[in-house]
Amino acid sequence: MLVWIDAAHPAARLQVFGLTVTERHLQALMRLEPKPTQVIIDVGSKDPAELRIPARVLKALPVVSSQSSAPFAERLRAVQKLAGDGPLLVLDGTSLADQRLHGQLVRAEHNLAVFAPDAKESAAMLFLGMAGSVVVPEDATDITSLSRGLVKAGLTQELTQDQFDGFIRKLRRTVPFYMFRILDRTKAAEIQRFMFWSNYKGSTDIFTRYVYPPLVWLMVRPLARARIHPNLVTLVSIALTFGAVPFFANGNWVVGFLMAYGMSVLDSVDGKLARLTFTDSRLGNFLDHGLDMVHPPIWYAAWAYGLGLSEQGWSSPLGWATVAILVFYVLDRLILKIYPRFFQRGFHTHSKLDATVRSFIARRNINLPIFLLGCIFGVAREAFFLIAAWQFATAAYHGIRTFWILAVQKAHRNPHAKPVHLVGDLD
Repeated sequence: MLVWIDAAHPAARLQVFGLTVTERHLQALMRLEPKPTQVIIDVGSKDPAELRIPARVLKALPVVSSQSSAPFAERLRAVQKLAGDGPLLVLDGTSLADQRLHGQLVRAEHNLAVFAPDAKESAAMLFLGMAGSVVVPEDATDITSLSRGLVKAGLTQELTQDQFDGFIRKLRRTVPFYMFRILDRTKAAEIQRFMFWSNYKGSTDIFTRYVYPPLVWLMVRPLARARIHPNLVTLVSIALTFGAVPFFANGNWVVGFLMAYGMSVLDSVDGKLARLTFTDSRLGNFLDHGLDMVHPPIWYAAWAYGLGLSEQGWSSPLGWATVAILVFYVLDRLILKIYPRFFQRGFHTHSKLDATVRSFIARRNINLPIFLLGCIFGVAREAFFLIAAWQFATAAYHGIRTFWILAVQKAHRNPHAKPVHLVGDLD
């Protein structure tokens, strides 16, 4: 399959989170199987280097650049000759598209066009099953006008939202595709905000959803422009996580909380950065999610030592509270492993009630401010006991609710059972 990216428009040099639209197309193409036999980037009369395509991308794909000041129709005809009777994917260097569209277009067995959901965007993607069989009219000025003409003439079918396979297996839901035309910096900034907030879909805690985003927004943009890999952010997060432990254990609450909240914010930054810049990796996912699972009980134990556990001993009320937190934390995590075995999705996707409860269950981002307020108002010990009780309540809710869903409702036996719209923790 041959791919042609029309990046002749000056706006094709604009960036969204440090990547031009052309590079975003290439990143999506890298994830296709099989990969394109050749990718031609038409830069018009500009210097190809202005697109700043990384060497690793050029190494992964057979990319060549083409320079021509000819009209759109003439340039596309030249590409059609190269494709012959083979398939051709036609992309626009100013039309930022949902990366899932590339895969669905190239799997088509016929000519297929897809347009931006908002007609005002004037953006499109076009797949020609037999490139040489389509006549490109002289008045075609861009991919959108050509695609609309082909659809109107009945030579090409249109992929609509209803026909789009937007089902995401990991989240067990259907998410509509998006597409935008970026012609100036104002539009690029607007799309950046859209893409950033779209990564907050799903159920998560109230601090991740409402408190941290402004800080995450301020950090993600410069990190993306500087092309900082999210794994580096994760490593800093790990350093802060375990660096806070001795400060907590010694009762140095100020430094401990500063490092803990720094980690909490970075825990959102690395995930957003990875998804927005196509730099997610298995190692990054392992480090990020592994850290989220392992560190909370370590912090809780350090809090207990900071409150005097070493002097009072494990048989004291403080010791019993510490044991309770650790036991119920582990038990809660184990209980939450049961639901996915039957439904292949997270527990908090089952109903709106479960999604709402996810906002304030006993997790790091909820327990941390509880303990912080306890330290500020001189009732840190009482706050710690409250966390122990809340951890027990969380585990009890998940256990009872799981039993109800599986044994009473028997929802796992209903093939038509559907998750709620707000699902998945995308942080």
